[in-house]
Amino acid sequence: MIRKALISDVEKIQKITNHFAAKDLMLPRSLSEIYENLRDFFVYLEDGEIVGCVALHIFWKDLSEVKSLAVLEPHQKKGIGGKLLMRCIEEARTLGVGKLFVLTYRPEFFQHRGFSPVDKGELPHKIWTECVKCHKFPDCGEVPLILVVSEANLMELSKRVASPS
Repeated sequence: MIRKALISDVEKIQKITNHFAAKDLMLPRSLSEIYENLRDFFVYLEDGEIVGCVALHIFWKDLSEVKSLAVLEPHQKKGIGGKLLMRCIEEARTLGVGKLFVLTYRPEFFQHRGFSPVDKGELPHKIWTECVKCHKFPDCGEVPLILVVSEANLMELSKRVASPS
């Protein structure tokens, strides 16, 4: 089950994201950062336990970022990541956001779900405010991908997102 994150979820979200940050797969998140951006987060619960999370951060009137998409290893390959991503896509559509982007070390996951490569130069400079905090900056190797959110492609995206990978 997916739901909006609650105050009581913050420490678990941090534990999950920082677990993957320790493996250099994403940026670490401080408790204060998660609290400040809590409304951006969704969590996935299995048997009442949070096993995954994702955030949708709005940058501008037509652009949002999918951030901190993480699913604990024992729960991977079950479609949970795809469902969390789809929730972000649906939320973006509801809010009227036209494009989603992601910076990722796992581009195949997002490309399978309709995201396309984009040149980093096409993204607003504001997105790099987090990147400069990273020890890998400016040579991190994350791949920028983008998805145009539209009613026309939502059904196809639903099919792609539902398939685990």
